[in-house]
Amino acid sequence: MLDQDFTQALAGLRATFRDIRAVVDVDALEADIARLSEAAGAPDLWDDVDNAQKVTSALSHRQAELKRVMAVEQRIDDLDVLVELAAEMDDADAEEEARQELAALEEVVGQLEVQTLLDGEYDARGAVVTIRSGAGGDDATDFAEMLMRMYLRWAERHKYPVKVMDTSYAEGAGIKSATFEVDVPYAYGTLSVEAGTHRLARISPFGSADKRQTSFAAVEVIPVMEEAVEVDIPEGDIRVDVFRSSGPGGQSVNTTDSAVRLTHLPTGLVVSMQNEKSQIQNRAAAMRVLQTRLLLLKREEEAAKKKELAGVITASWGDQMRSYFLYGQQLVKDLRTGYEVGNPATVFDGDLDGLIAAGIKWRKRKDDD
Repeated sequence: MLDQDFTQALAGLRATFRDIRAVVDVDALEADIARLSEAAGAPDLWDDVDNAQKVTSALSHRQAELKRVMAVEQRIDDLDVLVELAAEMDDADAEEEARQELAALEEVVGQLEVQTLLDGEYDARGAVVTIRSGAGGDDATDFAEMLMRMYLRWAERHKYPVKVMDTSYAEGAGIKSATFEVDVPYAYGTLSVEAGTHRLARISPFGSADKRQTSFAAVEVIPVMEEAVEVDIPEGDIRVDVFRSSGPGGQSVNTTDSAVRLTHLPTGLVVSMQNEKSQIQNRAAAMRVLQTRLLLLKREEEAAKKKELAGVITASWGDQMRSYFLYGQQLVKDLRTGYEVGNPATVFDGDLDGLIAAGIKWRKRKDDD
């Protein structure tokens, strides 16, 4: 028989979800979807390609957000039915299924509750993540690749689509840098707490003396921004380099020089793209990212909020935000929140939700102070 603790936990789950539903404002979300659906159905929609992309992207994001909330609501309703069935039939199997579903729902609702804290200007947008190796030689490039896999596995766990936009392989192990896009609602608000310098301490697999090696990698997160097209970049401010895409060990992937590197001369910002099929597509993708970075830079300067967005990440001693220890005491520790995980293997396999949730709560408290 389901006990008092179960009943109280289920009542608490319902109350938390009611609060989440109110914050999300389902009615307003449905109204937005209706308005955008009507706009998306206009026969002349694609006469203006830029506007069409904005409309369809906004519609897709809002539909995904509504689907996520309504799916949880349906699961809670189904759990209520299961609880009634277990009580009427005195069915031990149904009771155990109800306990397992309650535990699963508590985790899902907890994640939704954290999402309600994401109320920043760009938090609801998708994210473009760039990982760069820092100090530490082969260990650093290998660490950068480990972080890349970690985030891709995290996205896979959540069934988020990922588009890898650029990968620059190191001559030895790992990668020099990589850029990928997670274009789902609240990806930026969620992943932005991962921005900063990450530090790895381990016995190096690349050295012969079995000495501890410390290496660094930088993670930059920027939002996918529809208004990036508003940034006008004079042709004279950009240097365009075309080169052959490379795979691990420097081997060619494409038979043509289709990869593109854009350098914004006034600021020194550099964006490379190589994973599209043509030079034209790579240049367009690189330009979108460059426009976004310039727009953020402009807004940072105007609002004096440089540290709130991409910031300057040096990937070396003194500014790390998280440490990964793979020797002695196995540990991952976030230096901002104090949150720790005693099994680094699970973290590198994409189990990041606890670290991310702690980061979001820490940032919210910091903003409210």
